[in-house]
Amino acid sequence: MKLTDLFLEELEREAASNRRVLERVPLDSPTWKPHEKSMELGYLAHLVATMPSWIAMIVDQDEFDMRPAGAPPQRPENARNTQELLDALDASVAKARESLSKTNEEHLMKNWRLLIAGNVVNDRPRYVVIQDAVFGHLAHHRGQLTVYLRLNEAKVPAIYGPSADEGM
Repeated sequence: MKLTDLFLEELEREAASNRRVLERVPLDSPTWKPHEKSMELGYLAHLVATMPSWIAMIVDQDEFDMRPAGAPPQRPENARNTQELLDALDASVAKARESLSKTNEEHLMKNWRLLIAGNVVNDRPRYVVIQDAVFGHLAHHRGQLTVYLRLNEAKVPAIYGPSADEGM
C-alpha cells in the first residue's frame, strides 16, 4: 500500500472520530479550562478541528516557523458554536485530502522542518512528521478534549472502543 493511500484512509477514520467528539463540545463556556496551565475548551476544540490541515502544510511547504522572530504569537480564536467547529473540521480535512492526493511517495520521503524563531526543532521525513506530529498529536489532543467533555458533564463518544456513555 502506498503511503498516500494509507494516510488518506487514516485521515478519514480520524476525521470521523473528531466529528463525534466535536459534536459534543459544550461551547457555552469556551474559556473554561480544568487548570490554570490547561488550554481553554474553545481553543482546544478548534485545535482538534483544524489539525488535519497540518498535513497540507507539511506536504506543500518545506518548513514552518511557529514563532517567527519579531512576529506576534499566532493564536486562533475560540470556537463560538458547534457548526463553526464542524465547518473548520470539514475544511481542514478537505485541505489535507487535496494535498495528499496530489503528492507522491518520493516527496513524502523528503525532509520537512519545523522552526521556532528561526531555530530548527524538527527535521525529519514528511511521512514521519505526518504520522507523529499530525495523527499521533491529534489523538493526544482529542483524548484531552474527551476529558474536558467528561469534566463538563457532556457524553463522551466511543472512539477506539466503547466509552462509559455509549457502546460501539
